[in-house]
Amino acid sequence: MECALLVNSEGRSGIARAREALAAGVPACDAIAAGVALVEADPAVVTVGQGGYLNLAGELECDAAIMDGATLQCGAVGALQGYRHPIRVARAVMEQLPHVFLAGAGAARFAREIGAEPADATDAASRERHRRWVARHAAPGDQARWPEVPLAPYARASARETTEKGTTVYLARDAAGHLAAATSTAGWPHKYPGRIGDTPLVGAGLYADDRYGACACTHTGELAIRAATARSVILYLKRGARLEEACHEAVADLAALAGGCQGPLVIHALGRDGEACVVASRDPGPEIEFCYWRTGMTEPRARRPRVI
Repeated sequence: MECALLVNSEGRSGIARAREALAAGVPACDAIAAGVALVEADPAVVTVGQGGYLNLAGELECDAAIMDGATLQCGAVGALQGYRHPIRVARAVMEQLPHVFLAGAGAARFAREIGAEPADATDAASRERHRRWVARHAAPGDQARWPEVPLAPYARASARETTEKGTTVYLARDAAGHLAAATSTAGWPHKYPGRIGDTPLVGAGLYADDRYGACACTHTGELAIRAATARSVILYLKRGARLEEACHEAVADLAALAGGCQGPLVIHALGRDGEACVVASRDPGPEIEFCYWRTGMTEPRARRPRVI
């Protein structure tokens, strides 16, 4: 069977590893976990893992999830601090626990128990970005006491100005025809501490089912949570929609969401035969692309999502 790989622009640094693994017959879950781990360790990717944007309190909180389309097993972590590879911790949740989702201190405790690689994932660049943001937005009195001030008004400010709300998305079909999905993010810049978006929420930020397809989302995760977007795409496929039709229906669902945080949502979908479709509910910006590869292609092809 043909292999296929769909990755968004944040995930470029891990594409080669994942593609080579798939071409060598490695199972989809293994291939995409390896690709995501490289992205998490890349300080040049400011929205994921090492060197990522900090929350309002100056902490790096990471979310990640993985789902096996063959078994519908999945694992996720949210607001994880102090570990280099959240995707590996999420994978261990799937494989070693009776649970699906661990968050905060519990996720960190589990990471320590399994011997996950610890790391102070903040760096000088991320701390300097945070310092400049506080200096630009906070009143002088608040700056002197930061972060021991009411943070809710500043979370609203970050929501109004943030454009870099990037999750790394990896969707794959392996040589056995199995599908998998993986996601990882540091969340949007200057978020309220403890905020968890769609990235680790199975059914909202990702879903994979060998019978129909795989899907994952980026950007305004609150919308994907409210509309259960990733699972919705798979359900539309189950009802007989073509891949493009399923993605369009999921975008149409977003139009019913009134109020709350509104922004673009980018939907990445891979059909059970390895075909790809990427659409956006609004223009996410000129720098946003995705990369698609399947057996027979010498290199992945970069394209822009279609704005609906």
